[in-house]
Amino acid sequence: MDRADMAAGQWEVDGRVHYIIEGGVPLRGEVRLSGAKNAVSKLMMASLLTEDRCVIRNAPHNLGDVTITERVLQSLGTTTDWPEPSIVTLQTKTINNTVVPLELGRKNRLAVLTVGPMLHREGRAVIPAPGGDRIGPRPINYHIAGLQQMGAIVEERDGLYHFTTSGLRGTTIELPYPSVMATETLIIAATLARGKTVIQNAAIEPEIMDLIKFLQKMGAIIEQRVDRKIVIEGVQRLRGAEHRVLGDRNEAVSLAIAAYLTHGDVRLRGADQGTLLTFLNTLYRVGLDFNVEEDAIRFFDNGQPPRSIALETDVHPGFMTDWQQPFAVLLTQARGMSVLHETVFEDRFGYTLELNRMGADTGLYSKCLGEMECRFRERDFQHSCIIRGPTPLRAADLTMPDIRAGASYLLAALCAEGTSRIWGVEHIERGYDDLQSKLRTLGAHIERVE
Repeated sequence: MDRADMAAGQWEVDGRVHYIIEGGVPLRGEVRLSGAKNAVSKLMMASLLTEDRCVIRNAPHNLGDVTITERVLQSLGTTTDWPEPSIVTLQTKTINNTVVPLELGRKNRLAVLTVGPMLHREGRAVIPAPGGDRIGPRPINYHIAGLQQMGAIVEERDGLYHFTTSGLRGTTIELPYPSVMATETLIIAATLARGKTVIQNAAIEPEIMDLIKFLQKMGAIIEQRVDRKIVIEGVQRLRGAEHRVLGDRNEAVSLAIAAYLTHGDVRLRGADQGTLLTFLNTLYRVGLDFNVEEDAIRFFDNGQPPRSIALETDVHPGFMTDWQQPFAVLLTQARGMSVLHETVFEDRFGYTLELNRMGADTGLYSKCLGEMECRFRERDFQHSCIIRGPTPLRAADLTMPDIRAGASYLLAALCAEGTSRIWGVEHIERGYDDLQSKLRTLGAHIERVE
């Protein structure tokens, strides 16, 4: 099964495809980070706003989510081309279909990003109810409510959302929570809306700033104000543009932690200190070292095990929820008792059961074990985790349930004693750009078996 076939499926586990990983091999050397998964798909969707040609550089070609995005756009009338493996061109001269195919739209939530452009250009859009990783409910109600405030009429019938409008208009939208994708959906929709749109309590992740930069090159007027406020002045037309995607900070964190877990020394080209600032501060807090260079960051073992820590996830600029799983593996090797408090997703610690099977000592709790005022307080979600270490990990046979849990399994296998086998690799391959090849470049003993 190739990556395109994986993208067309329901992310079901292919029992034939798995990784074989021999643990305990130090990772050493240098690799270059790919473009950010969480940015490139949004930039591709934003190209629907114009009839002109757009060029996106540093685009990770070998990602399932990128394949899905490309297929969604092609189904609507976009012409795409990859003149080089990391450059994609997109042009939508006309939208010849306003219905996102069911088999594509249910794979993740990206289809909702097409609604704004289709409403501007055709006055209607139909998308399926979304799917995605099994990490708790991820509805699009914030997106829909914001689009309705802008003048969209929405009906839900037979698992499909039907949007129509006589014209989107600017308004003030206050998000109940700074949702990343809801912020992106509303920014994209607001660029061509009549008047001024104000998004309050907006997410301000680096990937959103990258989207804003791209849209500004296209002719959009977007300002970031204080207190999580983003203001968009609608324009009549957007033009084509070229843009280079920022480096993937999730890939950077996973490879950095792999270096520490295997007592290695890894240089990551394209790693950006600014987008990784909170992660780097946390490394210092647990007693680990790194060197920031001109176009790279070097992560290396200093001979000392990490210290325990109490850590909470949060929206940017806080500690990113996608960093929680790799860091949990690192904390299995830390001295003492660590506490992780997940405040973004209510059901993201299921992977720890498999870590325990490998020798980790973790426990889950529904109480808020942190200082932050948490929206899951007094609700029956196991969103706090205690990790006692250090505990040697041993090899196991595992099945990945989602992208970030899959990354934690890979990291655990890399430092475990013995040889692990991991299934469900479709998840990791839709979220990381050829990660297995990068690990092999660094000396990991990892084999993909079909």
